[in-house]
Amino acid sequence: MNQRLKRTGRIAQTLLTVYYAYMVEYRAELILWMLSGSLPLILMGVWIQASQSGQFGLSSIDFIRYFLAVFLVRQFTVVWVIWEFEREVVEGKLSFRLLQPLDPGWHHFMSHFAERFARLPFAILLVILFFMLYPQAVWIPSLSQVLLFLLAVTLAFILRFVTQYAFAMLAFWIERANSLESFFFLFYLFLSGIIAPLEVFPPIVRQIVLWTPFPYMINFPASLLIGLPENVVQGLLIMLGWIALFWALNRWLWQKGLRRYSGMGA
Repeated sequence: MNQRLKRTGRIAQTLLTVYYAYMVEYRAELILWMLSGSLPLILMGVWIQASQSGQFGLSSIDFIRYFLAVFLVRQFTVVWVIWEFEREVVEGKLSFRLLQPLDPGWHHFMSHFAERFARLPFAILLVILFFMLYPQAVWIPSLSQVLLFLLAVTLAFILRFVTQYAFAMLAFWIERANSLESFFFLFYLFLSGIIAPLEVFPPIVRQIVLWTPFPYMINFPASLLIGLPENVVQGLLIMLGWIALFWALNRWLWQKGLRRYSGMGA
């Protein structure tokens, strides 16, 4: 058992180091990718104006902090595995991965995980710039808020990854599996909290949405960071449930899909 843990640790460290070095080579592109996720900061201005004339239960300061938190969560939960896996299957490049004594999914997971560290310095700089523009929105989260946020954003990344990776398995049957991700993204965009915090949703709609995976990818960790009321235990359990469900779906589709894979695409 000890030897197995040490071997697993060495493999994880090697993959993380290699993919981090790979991601750092594309620093300029990382900045552009980060800026492409600035939709929450654009919507922030809209909701600040709306909060001054409407009754939403959140002040303009709350909206500023919320959309900054959403921007941060998106930086650490962005996933593109479906496009990579689809290309590997369609072009037959998955064959090289299958020759290795390691599930190909770990390559994708570690490349995503390493990319979070490559983004971190730029994210910190953007937060500093943001607070220079909105000094009235500066706040210092408590230690418990920070720890819960780190846990929630980690689970949000895993949930987003296993969800998209499960859809990626359909590349064994169709050449454009990413079209399903595009459809899924519509629900993700409107129900995750990117467009608006769930606090402004009608109560009945909010109760229904809270049982779906979408709010736990963005709204839940963002709310924990800024101190909005959340049922932490229920939220974490729902996240773990959806992660387990999509992981099981992924493994089932993987076993079925491998039987169709010919080495020259599905």
